Amino acid sequence: MSGFLLKRFLQAIFVVLVVTLFVSYAIRLSGDPALMLSQGAGSVTEEDLANIRKGLGLERPFLVQYAEFLRGAVVGDFGKSFMGGTPVSKLIADALPATLALALVSLGVSVLVSVPLGIQAAVHKGKGIDQLIRIVSLVGLSFPNFWLAIMLVLLLAITFPILPPSGWDGPASLVMPALTMAIILSATNVRLVRTAMLETLSAQYIMVARAKGLKDRVVLYKHALRNCAIPLITYIGLQFGNLIGGIVVVERVFNWPGLGTLAFEAIASRDYPVLQGTVTVLSVMIVAVNLLVDIAYGLVDPRIRTK
Repeated sequence: MSGFLLKRFLQAIFVVLVVTLFVSYAIRLSGDPALMLSQGAGSVTEEDLANIRKGLGLERPFLVQYAEFLRGAVVGDFGKSFMGGTPVSKLIADALPATLALALVSLGVSVLVSVPLGIQAAVHKGKGIDQLIRIVSLVGLSFPNFWLAIMLVLLLAITFPILPPSGWDGPASLVMPALTMAIILSATNVRLVRTAMLETLSAQYIMVARAKGLKDRVVLYKHALRNCAIPLITYIGLQFGNLIGGIVVVERVFNWPGLGTLAFEAIASRDYPVLQGTVTVLSVMIVAVNLLVDIAYGLVDPRIRTK
């Protein structure tokens, strides 16, 4: 087991290193932050720009800058923002709760919606309700998250102004961003629950439970759902990692004060430390969730430890 854990942990570290290395290099292709900082300063010479770059530590080779970033990141120090001088760790700490709240609420709503619908689709396989649920879930899978977010703003904030269009203005501001993510997640989860329930409902112990005269609700939720819960929980855990990555675009559309908005602002202002720190935290979160799922699989099924 220790070899399995070590292998998965090293793979996780490798993924984070590759992601941060790529992002750190790619953002430097977007432009010169010295030009952004010198805007509005009147006539600026090349010598002035060089001094700004030197003050930011950008005159050094890229690998030297990246190595310094890694040394700080290990202890949670991502440097300071180019634009305001605020420690990046503070900016991330302020934005992280909003992202986690949006992710958890979206996932919770998705589970509450998709599990009953998936069960109903499985119970009524081939019938009208099954066809309707499958069609609706397919439509939900076809929506790009940014398009769905814009449509919800047009409908619920402009056409029928019942919810705040963007930003944070109390719990009501959470409704549209969470609904956007929940619709997309539910479309996938419904099909997953349906497939898992169809396999479980054909098992012999389900037939025995029904032969004993147990109520359908008890058979479905106490016996069938419980026995297909492991793959569902596993997938939801993996989905949470993907949700953190996909939530970035939705946050930007709704100007949600989370890591996604912070990352977009860093890209626009070419604020290297902020973007590097944000991407590092996001990638660590995603990799950590996947690592925990791998470990759980290894504990449940010893055969996986040899892979």
